[in-house]
Amino acid sequence: MALRSLVAPTVLVLTATTLAAPATAAPATAASAERVAPDRGTKSTWTEADKAGFGTARARRSNVWFTLQDGRVSEVFHPDLSTPSTRALELVVTDGRTFTDRESDDVDVVTTRPDERSLRFRQVGTAASGRYRITKTFVTDPRRDALVVRVRLESLDGGRYRLYAVHDPALANTGMDDSGRTVRGGLVATDSAEPVASALVARPRLSRTSTGLAGRDDGWTDLEGDHRLDEGRRRAGPGNIVQTGRVSGVTGLAGQQRATLVLGYGPSGPDALRTAEATARSGARAVARRYDRGWHRYLRSLRRVPDSALPVRRQYLASALVLAAAEDKLNPGALVASPSAPWVWGDEVKDLSSPSGAYHLVWSRDSYQFGTALWAMGDKAAARRSVDWLFDVQQKPDGSFPQNSDVEGTPVWGELQLDEVALPIVLARLVGRVGPRTYRGVERAANFLVRFRDEETGRRAPYSPQERWENQSGYSPNSIATQVAGLVCAADIARRNGDRASARRWLRVADRWRARVKDWTLTSTGPLSDDPYFLRITKDGRPDRGTEYAIGDGGPSEVDQRRVVDPSFLDLVRLGLVAPSDPDVVSTLAVVDADLKVDTPNGPFWHRFSFDGYGETRDGGQWEITEDDTGTTLGRAWPLLSGERGEYAVAAGQDATAYLAAMAAAAGTGDMISEQVWDGRPPTGQACCPAGEGTRAATPLTWSHAGLVRLAWTMQRGTPVDQQDVVAHRYLR
Repeated sequence: MALRSLVAPTVLVLTATTLAAPATAAPATAASAERVAPDRGTKSTWTEADKAGFGTARARRSNVWFTLQDGRVSEVFHPDLSTPSTRALELVVTDGRTFTDRESDDVDVVTTRPDERSLRFRQVGTAASGRYRITKTFVTDPRRDALVVRVRLESLDGGRYRLYAVHDPALANTGMDDSGRTVRGGLVATDSAEPVASALVARPRLSRTSTGLAGRDDGWTDLEGDHRLDEGRRRAGPGNIVQTGRVSGVTGLAGQQRATLVLGYGPSGPDALRTAEATARSGARAVARRYDRGWHRYLRSLRRVPDSALPVRRQYLASALVLAAAEDKLNPGALVASPSAPWVWGDEVKDLSSPSGAYHLVWSRDSYQFGTALWAMGDKAAARRSVDWLFDVQQKPDGSFPQNSDVEGTPVWGELQLDEVALPIVLARLVGRVGPRTYRGVERAANFLVRFRDEETGRRAPYSPQERWENQSGYSPNSIATQVAGLVCAADIARRNGDRASARRWLRVADRWRARVKDWTLTSTGPLSDDPYFLRITKDGRPDRGTEYAIGDGGPSEVDQRRVVDPSFLDLVRLGLVAPSDPDVVSTLAVVDADLKVDTPNGPFWHRFSFDGYGETRDGGQWEITEDDTGTTLGRAWPLLSGERGEYAVAAGQDATAYLAAMAAAAGTGDMISEQVWDGRPPTGQACCPAGEGTRAATPLTWSHAGLVRLAWTMQRGTPVDQQDVVAHRYLR
């Protein structure tokens, strides 16, 4: 560290903006003829889902979130967490004569968090050739919309290497309408339709720059061709532009080159440039100290790490930080499912999500999981903000909630799931949002549940057009559990607000549904056990019938509903409707374990349901849309289900340590937990994926991190953290 302080760092700054003012530039000369290609470049896509890092400053004034992957910065979000505005920023290394490497392809990278109490990340990458090593650290400026990346390039073989930065803007959640140019030694990009721009600058200034259309005349294509960056066009676009600049770093001891990269946002091209330069003047070390202090203060404001989580303290703290980082800053209370887009949703092979949406949206079901975890760990204000946001975006006048929405509350997908109507009520009562303002929304939601009739089938609630896995309709024990809990909690809130008539009406419905949940979902004639067991779903509310349905995602087109089980029935226990010792619960656990449990070196995990196809292909390739009966893709195991099984174990008086340890072990080197882990089916290991470790699914999944926090506090207190006493007392005592 003492030697490092002797070398002044170079500062490379990338900034983006959010007003539709054109970037200013020095007058063009004949030598820099600004030829614009007739096409728009190759199709712009998003990067893959499995992020190795996710961070942002704790300060609300800094509206920038970054993700990391394969040695590069992948999507960077601005001005909110539903809007990626950069696809990638990565380094290129060349000797100028014989080779050119890009980080995402030619460097073996390990991502870590040097400080367990902060979302500061470090990546150390060694060239596959063994020629050099790159070390980078990542933070955002708490005072500005800027990402700061400090870089050190070390020659390992005595060679002299050139360093380039390649920036791929995708401003305003699109990548085919950007324009770019060189401005005062920096690279500025603007969006043709939205008020957003970016600027890439360096200190000392980039010695050579190029803006081109992807796949035609961009800097990477140029470097790959002859290992040199020609003095390219000074401007390009609109289209899918790529901007490249040579980093003329200060050379230190043993030929080390040092630099600092910064990605920021502001209201116009000139503002972006000013923001970048201001962050650069602040100094990377000072910015990093402020960044760390913000997260340290946040963790000190929480309850101390519970004794139950001490063996997994690092992963517990990471989960607490991810939960806090997943909240949008311009729209407090909006927490996204993940700052990534799983598989094909990310690279848009099938144009499923353009502009990108997928998981950087808000689901009320996910928000319930996050809110209960935030409440348990001591961030009561965030849990309450989540409730306030949910009821602010509640659909009026009917009282339902969107399937999902962006962070501003604009609905994106259009299906209806009744658990998403019920869970905001349960969360409201848990966090004490029971006053008249919230009650108006609670009343609308509860009335929606008791009055709901499905237009297609004519069936009434608790039949749901979709259950929590979002691809089946019917009678789901999980959905019924949430609806009963929601109505009981609504009744309690109604009494507090003097509405006893509504309370009585909702309780009558809740009691009737609870009394019939086994009639609707428990089979005694199924082929998986001689004992009764809960089904994932019944299409007709008659579980002893062999009604058939299509699983979806390439699964069977006709499967007996009695052949399909799901661990999600355990919400009947966790929410307080059924005792953990109930014989039907116990018998179902045996069926679920036989059909869905996966034992890995990291511990036990579970698949979502029988015949699940929402996962990688058989050889580890990304999930894609496939036809029924093909079996092309296979659902893998989910860490969050280990957390739910652990919460059941606590309720049943069992030791849940193994489940918490499995969730923590599933985290990558950067402490991010995926949506899914590899389930041990071939290929396993170096050929594809180690068993029990994250797949190419969405990473980090905020629900996975919430599940770890919830389980830790459930173990600490001895009962599920979200079990409402008003429900459990009514049905269990």
